[in-house]
Amino acid sequence: MSNIAIITGASSGFGKEFTKQLASKYRKLDEIWVIARRTELLETLAKEVTSTKIKVLSYDITNREHILELKKLLAEKQPTVRILVNNAGYGLMGHFDEIPLESQLGMINLNCYALTEITHFVLPYMKQRSQIIQIASSAAFIPQPSFAIYAASKSYVYSFSRALAQELKPYDISVTVVCPGPASTEFFDIASTTGDIKLIKNMFMANPVNVVKEAIEDAAKGKQVSTHTLAMKSLRILARIVPTRFILPFMK
Repeated sequence: MSNIAIITGASSGFGKEFTKQLASKYRKLDEIWVIARRTELLETLAKEVTSTKIKVLSYDITNREHILELKKLLAEKQPTVRILVNNAGYGLMGHFDEIPLESQLGMINLNCYALTEITHFVLPYMKQRSQIIQIASSAAFIPQPSFAIYAASKSYVYSFSRALAQELKPYDISVTVVCPGPASTEFFDIASTTGDIKLIKNMFMANPVNVVKEAIEDAAKGKQVSTHTLAMKSLRILARIVPTRFILPFMK
């Protein structure tokens, strides 16, 4: 029975970096299954990672047929999933009434629905000391005008992951929710198609290599929340002690 990691949204950004760093850190993994729509980028990644076998799965995880293919593959191979990284997601900036409804529902479908479904059907293949890493965002801590649906979707990921971590404690399966601030990835190339990236976001841009490194270390320690940089850690504390109504005007 093979030991594998599964990473969604692996073609770029955090997903690509997780693939590289997990391959380097966990040499006992037999395979890393990388999932994304862009086959060419996944194949390039597979060539770059030489320490671990990379299985390229060109799936759109919002597509029912692709989800069924992934379920079927797991049932056939019966692997032990040591690490699941739910990274796939996107955000769009702008006022709620200005962004096409289809695009906003797409955010919910990918960021929430697909993440939940994959977590549910992968879980039976996990054993003691397996890890679930869910990529949320510091946007999960506070409602964000002009980023409303994205922030709300990541609040879901944050709340779901914290609760799941408690449920899985008796089985020695850890759940770490990663809540980075802005990072230098393709994310903001997509997000800015419907709105401007605020100066403050540019000021706090983090290196994805460092974000992923800290996330992997925190997951290995069994931490339930991984928040990179002092600024984002401070935001998390601020959101817990200051009423939201006082923060919202500044977020806008």
